[in-house]
Amino acid sequence: MSIKDKIAVIGVGCSKFGENYEMSTDDMIIEAAFEAFADAQIDPKEIQAAWVATLSSGISATTLADPLKLYNIPITRVENFCASGMDAFRNACFAVASGMYDNALVVGVEKLKDSGQRGLGTFGNHPVLAYGTTAPSLFAMAATRYMHKYGITRETLAQVAVKNHKNGCFSPKAHFQMEVTVDKVVKAPMISSPLGLFDCCPTTDGAAAAIICKKELAKKYRDNPVYVKGLGLAVTSGKPYFKPGYDYLGFEATTLAAEMAYKQVGITNPRKEISFAEVHDCFTITEILVYEDLKFCKKGEGGEFIPTATLEGELPVNPSGGLKSFGHPIGATGVRMIYELTLQLQGRAGKRQVKNPQLGLAYNLGGPGSVGIVTILGNQ
Repeated sequence: MSIKDKIAVIGVGCSKFGENYEMSTDDMIIEAAFEAFADAQIDPKEIQAAWVATLSSGISATTLADPLKLYNIPITRVENFCASGMDAFRNACFAVASGMYDNALVVGVEKLKDSGQRGLGTFGNHPVLAYGTTAPSLFAMAATRYMHKYGITRETLAQVAVKNHKNGCFSPKAHFQMEVTVDKVVKAPMISSPLGLFDCCPTTDGAAAAIICKKELAKKYRDNPVYVKGLGLAVTSGKPYFKPGYDYLGFEATTLAAEMAYKQVGITNPRKEISFAEVHDCFTITEILVYEDLKFCKKGEGGEFIPTATLEGELPVNPSGGLKSFGHPIGATGVRMIYELTLQLQGRAGKRQVKNPQLGLAYNLGGPGSVGIVTILGNQ
């Protein structure tokens, strides 16, 4: 069974991402979901099932049911590291495609700024193994290894931040809406060498929502639905750095997930066939590695690919500004990518609009490269 062209996205919504101290988790869910209801022109009472993604801002499906008063229907909470949001979307798509439901709501949410969590928390509880390891330190090792292997510099990493911050200026719901220069990025405070402050995505609050239905019902709600073309998910070890021979130069889960999605769509040349992409730029080095893992360019050519990935380039990457501008409220990020793909494919992205897009790819990474999930949407 193929998922291609069985599911349509009929409505999307997104809260403002940022330091939302004045908003609760419920407030952000309501803002995103009701924007999606209005976008789809659907009554909340018509929703037949729902999925909610969050890492730690809720402990059950009631995280969604209570704020939306969405009672007495199946609701599932999904957690899969930083890929939670897109995995919730994936599960909803398969449920509707199975014929069990005509439609479904997907919401991702995370409230990090006043949660009490440490922004640089360590992984695991073992007193020795991986003790003191943080997200910045793990990806810093990847950056160090890539710089040694392929000769890029901190200025190369900075080009990713410059590109994505510029795009973020055109995204009114982004956390950061400011341009930076290579010099500013390089001279920023060091977080985990060689990654400085502007090489890292911010800690952010936010929520996003998407409503899907069977393809044959889509035109009931809107004239320009977006269709699911491919879904790929792969999970590898949660501790890849203990694997003999692990070189930090890419993420196997990303490549495997992309291959699954490309096969479903029939894509053989991603660089030429994908119109634009939203990818998981939690750190600048991550975006460079992802270019290569998604086969947009060859290994070692990620730094050279950056000009190609600008809004005016051959294959725009992160036209929204990515995680560097929006931040990374963990459960929300993957659904926020679906929000961006949908707007772009419908020609509703304003000043950040990609020219004549037909296929958009979204990629969500989870953990230290352990989870990779790829979604491809199209407007034909």
